[in-house]
Amino acid sequence: MIKTLIFDFGDVFINLDKQGAMENALKLFQLESFENDMLEANLKFETGNINTSQFIEFYKSKFPYLSKKDIVNAWNHILKDFPKYRLEFIKALSNQSSYKLVLLSNTNELHIEHIRQHFNFYEDFKNCFDQFYLSHEIQLRKPEKEIFEFVLTQNNLRPDECLFIDDTKENTDTAKAMGFHIWTIDETKEDITSLFEINKELF
Repeated sequence: MIKTLIFDFGDVFINLDKQGAMENALKLFQLESFENDMLEANLKFETGNINTSQFIEFYKSKFPYLSKKDIVNAWNHILKDFPKYRLEFIKALSNQSSYKLVLLSNTNELHIEHIRQHFNFYEDFKNCFDQFYLSHEIQLRKPEKEIFEFVLTQNNLRPDECLFIDDTKENTDTAKAMGFHIWTIDETKEDITSLFEINKELF
């Protein structure tokens, strides 16, 4: 019996342009692919091991011709729209109080600040959840097993009573191996509002 719903954020509630953001960044950096030190800096930023100032300074020192604005805009290029009907969906689910609701997102200070500035309902969205976990705040990230253990321990949950929803198979693979029920949502043809229809065998 499902008692807890654990949601990813990107491409579940807010739409992302991962490919477009990658192409835009590589063009800006005049590179064919991200270099190892860049991947390391991105990972550190996502897990809160460096702050926004340190992150921007890394890129400014590596690419002196770029301004702070260039770097921030490139980093936030991935963020698209946040359909209000998805907000209404999670609000209605929250009001029903039938399930414990948890958000578990790999994200960073810049993305969250951008979302706060551009979507005035962010706090309403956040308040729909019983727990709201962002990787840069808890210094853990998916798909590492530790982040799922953290959620289970913090909330006294059993994995077989949880449904974890994420668009990245690597993340749902870890959860599945730990005993979670999973839905690897295909954002190109599925929507979170179809949660109960698509996963009706679980409810």
